[in-house]
Amino acid sequence: MKRVVLSVLTWSILTSAANSQTETSEIPKGRFFFGTSAFMLANLAPDKYPPYFSQLNFGYRLTPQDTLSVEAKTWRYYHPLGIPYGPSQFTAEEAYPGHVREAGVGLAYQRFVWKGAYTSLSMVPFLREYFDSQDKKTGDGFQLFSTLRFGYQWRLMDRVFFEPSVAFTHWPVSTNVPAGFEARDQKWPNYFLFEPGFHVGVEF
Repeated sequence: MKRVVLSVLTWSILTSAANSQTETSEIPKGRFFFGTSAFMLANLAPDKYPPYFSQLNFGYRLTPQDTLSVEAKTWRYYHPLGIPYGPSQFTAEEAYPGHVREAGVGLAYQRFVWKGAYTSLSMVPFLREYFDSQDKKTGDGFQLFSTLRFGYQWRLMDRVFFEPSVAFTHWPVSTNVPAGFEARDQKWPNYFLFEPGFHVGVEF
């Protein structure tokens, strides 16, 4: 449900910004920027499984076509991340016997390939905490989380930008996973395809 809400938000903002873009090639290098994800709005929606999601990016435009940023994220989730779109997603039957809380800081590289169209790659090492159904911490772990993203940047007033995108995520490393959580994870792949995204930010 949260991914559906984000998809609708993505297209509505995209439509409103469509006539106000600036060509990426016209943007000077040497600008810093702050950004975040519109997915944080999902924290406001009533949900049996609140994500408690936060993200902050601080970056630098190396050239008109290249940016590099530090990406800080934290979130909580209650189901295996690899469950694809369909009837099994977010069901009680596939839920963990508790939840996972993660926090990490990584790097993201973004390359503009044509006008506002871009591709980006990020790698975030997460520190994980595992909690049982009574919200009691049962262990710690580590996860390496990578994201390959394809999107388009729309700009307003030269400095403000919106980036609807689709992502392919993969987490090749997960450590110290409790048995009950691992039993759920093993039923699903360690990647997720076609996840919608919507980043917003400002350059200065």
